[in-house]
Amino acid sequence: MPDPYRWPSAAIGGRTFFLFSPVTLDESYDRSVALARSHYENFPVARLIPKHLRRHVAAVYAFARTADDIADEGYGLAENTVESRLAALRRMDEQVLAAHAGRPLNPDTEWIFLALGDTLRRFDIPPQLCLDLTSAFAQDVTKRRYETFAEVLDYCRRSANPVGRLVLLLHGFKDDERFRLSDAICTGLQLANFWQDVSVDRKKDGRTYLPLEDLKKFGCELADLDRAEATPAVRECIRFNVERAQGIFDSGKALPGMLPFPLSLEIRVTWLGGIAILEKIRRQGYDSVRARPKIGKADKVKLLLAAIFGRS
Repeated sequence: MPDPYRWPSAAIGGRTFFLFSPVTLDESYDRSVALARSHYENFPVARLIPKHLRRHVAAVYAFARTADDIADEGYGLAENTVESRLAALRRMDEQVLAAHAGRPLNPDTEWIFLALGDTLRRFDIPPQLCLDLTSAFAQDVTKRRYETFAEVLDYCRRSANPVGRLVLLLHGFKDDERFRLSDAICTGLQLANFWQDVSVDRKKDGRTYLPLEDLKKFGCELADLDRAEATPAVRECIRFNVERAQGIFDSGKALPGMLPFPLSLEIRVTWLGGIAILEKIRRQGYDSVRARPKIGKADKVKLLLAAIFGRS
């Protein structure tokens, strides 16, 4: 076996890991947990989950976070191009299926997929949920416009809904009713983030999730989204989509009452957080072109208290 100290190393969460070296299952889980703790974004419902589930949530997080970073930033690739990112995501798909089947893994990414495969098998999780995520990430690489709301919902089905279903499956829930309610909350949250980030997405890469059919319906042009502030027509378009997202959110409201504590608290906070984003957009006059509505620290405290004491 090669001397592991000759392999390239990386510091994650204050610990040093050796890249591309053979890893054990426990090491794979340890590295996944370290990544989950150190990354700049948090995997949903990761803070209050039962201790026996934490490393399994981290395994799913490590996969999703790495795939998303490849799509968004070309993370870990020698050449950051559209083609290289799509190829890397295809390789991740191959490794998901290999990990689920218990087949040999690519040594370069074995640290991710050993733990992921063990988690998928242990909790009887269909690998398609992971493949849905990578398909959405791949779409982010190439798609900047959405013609219809149906296209946006299809994206949410693959980018947001699998996360909620994975969380439910890890907690032992497999019924269609909870899946349906979870899908509504996850899609609603994704839509709320889209309407919150209208200006951010345009400035970043010219992307917009506002359906072109809606822009046309309200007499808007794409160029209107690049103005200093939203036109009346753009405000009406955003208002229409905010209320549409609200309806989707409302259809998932019953889910926390069907879950045990503390998962019920986390999901209720998630639901209330999405509703709060929509309310921030309303109070801003539906102008998320001028500025991004933000949820501050004080808002988060209010959301937690509302979730604990059952206030909507």
